[in-house]
Amino acid sequence: MKSNLKGFAENLLFVLNILIVFFLLFESKIVIPHWLIPVGRMHPMILHFPIAILILAMVLEFFRFKDKYQAELFYQRFTSNLLLIGLISAAVTVIMGLFLSKEEGYEGSILQWHKWTGVSIVLVASVIYWCRNFTWYNAPLAKGGAVVTILCLVLAGHFGATLTHGESFVLGPILPQKTMPQVSLEQAQVYEHVVKPILEAKCNSCHNPEKLKGQLMLTDEASILKGGKTGKLIIPGKPELSLLIQRIHLPAEDKKHMPPTGKPQLTDEEALLLQLWVKNGADFKRKVVDLPANDSLRKLASLFIKPAIAATPAYAFEAASEATIKNLNNDYRTVTPLAKGSPALAVNLYNRANYKAKQLDELGEIKKQIVSLDLNMMPVKDDDLKYITSFENLTALNLNFTDVNGSGLSKIAGLKNLRTLSLSGSKVTLQNLQQIKGFKALKTLTLWNTGIAAKDIEKLQDANKNIQIISGYKDDGKAMKLNPPQLNNAQQIFKQTTALKLKHPIRGVEIRYTLDGNDPDSLKSPAFNKNILLNKHTTVRAKAFKKGWISSDIVEFKFYKSAYTPDTIYLTNQPVERYAANGAQTLIDNELADLVNLNNRWLGFEKKDMEVFMHFDKPVNLSSVMVQNVSLPLFLLLPPAQIDVWCGPNEGNLKLLGTVKPAVPKVPGVSVYTDSFVGFKPQKVQFLKLRAKTQFVLLVDEIFLN
Repeated sequence: MKSNLKGFAENLLFVLNILIVFFLLFESKIVIPHWLIPVGRMHPMILHFPIAILILAMVLEFFRFKDKYQAELFYQRFTSNLLLIGLISAAVTVIMGLFLSKEEGYEGSILQWHKWTGVSIVLVASVIYWCRNFTWYNAPLAKGGAVVTILCLVLAGHFGATLTHGESFVLGPILPQKTMPQVSLEQAQVYEHVVKPILEAKCNSCHNPEKLKGQLMLTDEASILKGGKTGKLIIPGKPELSLLIQRIHLPAEDKKHMPPTGKPQLTDEEALLLQLWVKNGADFKRKVVDLPANDSLRKLASLFIKPAIAATPAYAFEAASEATIKNLNNDYRTVTPLAKGSPALAVNLYNRANYKAKQLDELGEIKKQIVSLDLNMMPVKDDDLKYITSFENLTALNLNFTDVNGSGLSKIAGLKNLRTLSLSGSKVTLQNLQQIKGFKALKTLTLWNTGIAAKDIEKLQDANKNIQIISGYKDDGKAMKLNPPQLNNAQQIFKQTTALKLKHPIRGVEIRYTLDGNDPDSLKSPAFNKNILLNKHTTVRAKAFKKGWISSDIVEFKFYKSAYTPDTIYLTNQPVERYAANGAQTLIDNELADLVNLNNRWLGFEKKDMEVFMHFDKPVNLSSVMVQNVSLPLFLLLPPAQIDVWCGPNEGNLKLLGTVKPAVPKVPGVSVYTDSFVGFKPQKVQFLKLRAKTQFVLLVDEIFLN
């Protein structure tokens, strides 16, 4: 019986080999019927069994002719039977793989290598099986055959892993890691340095020359624009019609969702970036800085750029103690390591009004560890530089917009490691700058907006050729465009009133603003001054003007009044786990969540309404409630379908105060704040209930009570 069973198995092995050879000879003419497709797809599931069996069988075959095993009948029979089992299972696996290779999306040199090394396993091991009982079959042949078979197993496994998981899946951890070249934000291109790395990490494993799923390749510009079997992948300027954007936003359980289940998924930021890139025209050459300063794509792309920085140097000095660093940190001074694990420290001073020279003197405890000192905008005098003379390892000193005139530069000329000195916007004079000849290590000197004539700076540069002097731009006769005004308020949510604080880094700029939603201009709009008080919800629109310059783009800042904060707040429906934030407290924490990075600072609801209860220990005189949420219709992030507000003495005795049905923003592909206002007659309120009806996904940030 055993002999008959083994004979049947040997005949089956012969038939399987013939079937494999037949398939290879007529591969181009063979069409796999639909009912056999599932059989082919079982290839990755069963291939591990023959691999393990054949490796064990080949190890036994390698030592078969040793004296102590050659006469051992059990050893010889066990090896023969094990090899036969491994061969039959390997042959079945190869046939399944050949079926699978006929499916769409499998092609290229990697597939060919995987196919032929897999076939070689069966053919080589079959020859060994059928020849191993001949008298001429000896130890060298057994060892050679075993080594060749195991080598084919390793190579086939490697090429298979590459097909399934991408290039260098097996050897990746021990090979030098391929990294994107670090670039500065000024040089970074949106596609090359932001979009392309996302596609390489999340998409290219299935859409490359070796594995062409859906006849779509994402490795180069031409292939991306060409699209795949189902049509164009992207339609520049129309993300809502682009297949790429549609597929990445399908529910994860949808079989057409990309990337497919089991593959690394796109983050919200990556999906939003791809959508914004397509919306902006899917330009393959555009630089990040060529986008408008307030453009959502520019803001988001900037977060993905790894700046080009030099490797952190090794320092010979010891690190300062954590206790010392902690004691030196306060509200107006930060002391932080230059890099993780580095003993080098960077020191920054803040708040001009609270500056005292004593703050520099106190740094004597870490004088050896300070390599960077930033005194930008501080009222530092030349005499204060005496406290810096002991910072022997200082390499960068920022004195921009300080009160230094340069008379005290001689005090720091002895710093042997000082390579960068910034004096932009300071009162430094040409005469005092002659002292830089004594700065032996200095490589860069920055002199923007110092009042020193360009011709004098040129002479200074000629006299100090070893120092790069940066004095601004060379005037080519063309007017330059101003960058927009900047907001200087620490918070945009206030209780009663707040002073509007705007600034601009360029001296002599006039800022014009409006509070009524109209665009500011240089004629009718009021000029900004420090006496502007805001006492209600306000949208500030501002623009910078200066003679000889092109006016800036308009920038918009929103301020919110929230006069009352409930003593107790709770939710009846819990938010989705992904957007749980800080629970109900998120709604009254007076911190605006980011529009670009939709992170867990938003409170999110899906398939259920947001219902909030608020209680005041003492009644308050309330006349309005406003709910702030983010709207991004393309991603199904919509404002509430309806907001209802009730009040009463307790939860069981409430009356309706007001209702509002917020409108959906008309721009589907841009995230915006949606402010839903519910007004009513002023009345005493101690208990408040608010319900926001969710349409698809509702992300809420704040509730303002006034």
